Amino acid sequence: MLNKLFNQKKTYNNPCISHSGSEFEVNNWIVSDFIVNRLTPIVGFHPFPLNELMLMTSSVCYFKPEFIFEWGTNIGKSARIFYEITDAFGIQTEIHSIDLPDDVYHNEHPQNDRGKMVKGISKVILHQADGLKCSFDLINQRKPKGRVLFFVDGDHGYESVKNELETILKNAPNAVVLLHDTFYQSAESNYNIGPYSAVKDVLERSYPDYQVISTNMGLPGMTLVYK
Repeated sequence: MLNKLFNQKKTYNNPCISHSGSEFEVNNWIVSDFIVNRLTPIVGFHPFPLNELMLMTSSVCYFKPEFIFEWGTNIGKSARIFYEITDAFGIQTEIHSIDLPDDVYHNEHPQNDRGKMVKGISKVILHQADGLKCSFDLINQRKPKGRVLFFVDGDHGYESVKNELETILKNAPNAVVLLHDTFYQSAESNYNIGPYSAVKDVLERSYPDYQVISTNMGLPGMTLVYK
């Protein structure tokens, strides 16, 4: 049964709405069909619940990035999500997933399981390096003509998210940025709102002209930043 599910490679019409309106909009029924029938049988809904899978899918379909850069590969779940989106909707995108070298300790480094969900997929290129530096090295080498999308995992806290978002917007002002773990709750919750605060501070202080779409109903939360 599982093999049958994995082999059902249904393709979809791009869900972007075609009209003269200026706002971000997709056909949610097409996106929902894709997530329920193709994506979740492969990747599940943890750590990205359904509303976050909706935002990831919609962002890629709407902006059709030439390159996607993400770091913190772990077992490759987010890279696999981006691959399935681009494959199902026929979007020509190179996906670069970057993780720390094996000899650098991090409590989320999966060692031998690194990138196992994307092994053998030629469209996903795995690197071991500093994520931000490697991404911009690739941009400088390849000189993309279209949009690039960065996926920033926010679980490392305020300073790292602030630095990464500032660096991206300063050096790639036309970039699309998806940031994870950005849910906001009041202080009584004792939640880590560092990533939320970092996004808020960067945009309010230096980049007020960027648009923001957030899944802000509960943890972990995801935010789209674009111009």
